[in-house]
Amino acid sequence: MSFDVRVPASTANLGAGFDCLGLALEMYLSVRATVLARSEGRARVRGRGVRGTAELPSDPDQNLIARAMRHTAEREGLSLPRLRLAVTNEIPVAGGLGSSAAATVAGVALAFAVTGRPISKDAALRYATEMEGHPDNVAAALLGGLVVTVTRPDGTVAAVRKDWPKVIRLIVVTPSVKLETKKSRAVLPASIPRADAVFNLQRAALFVAALEDRRYDLLWDAMQDRLHQTARQSLIPGLAEVLALPRMPALLGIALSGAGPSAVALATGRYDEIGKAIARCFERHHLAPAVRHLEAAQDGVISTQKYGSLK
Repeated sequence: MSFDVRVPASTANLGAGFDCLGLALEMYLSVRATVLARSEGRARVRGRGVRGTAELPSDPDQNLIARAMRHTAEREGLSLPRLRLAVTNEIPVAGGLGSSAAATVAGVALAFAVTGRPISKDAALRYATEMEGHPDNVAAALLGGLVVTVTRPDGTVAAVRKDWPKVIRLIVVTPSVKLETKKSRAVLPASIPRADAVFNLQRAALFVAALEDRRYDLLWDAMQDRLHQTARQSLIPGLAEVLALPRMPALLGIALSGAGPSAVALATGRYDEIGKAIARCFERHHLAPAVRHLEAAQDGVISTQKYGSLK
């Protein structure tokens, strides 16, 4: 018996929506969990990265998917069977595109699946957030589309999912430098001026309202930020130039994707032109960026079950 899950990548913050806005992307982590007979030894993981991405660790004690499965099983009081995990990853590791969130959501979903339990979206969101530390990426990976999230004082998470307009595509430019979220968060200030907090509150609210009313001309203003992007420019050569690019036809806005180092642009056309303009900012610093043109993923994690003889 085997269980398959497919989880989308994600981009978070989208400028002003620090730790509350996330968007699923059509780039995926796929995992097959096969139940092993008792005689087949300890659980094991094999995987491969595609499109130049790194493989996830094969040691179950270090692999984030396996750790998320164990965390969910412990929280739910479940007993996991012995498993073999086969992983295919399209999402750049430490690229600011939700690779750890996808792995965490995959593990949470598989823990429910292999124990014969229907997945509880509320519980899955909480367990994934407990491991990830913030809900924006994991909510997008779990639910798909655009998500607005709130973490309550008791640790539960509220998430509202919104359809993403198909007319808006994403251009993701990833420079050839890895940046761990922990390091990227460490440079953020411990406190901020009230004017900066108000600045971001206004724009995060405007972002959702502009999408709702199809006022895409307002997204440029809505994606401006004073909380995190300026502080992170010292870690990502070329980012300051990216964020300072002028408006151009079909370009709706530019932001740092999550904790970085990828930059994400929203656009309705001229994708090659916009991608090249962003890439040049990183190329000046010899960072050889990869440019991806992506659609938003309207679906979150998908889980399927298959039966067959073990090989």
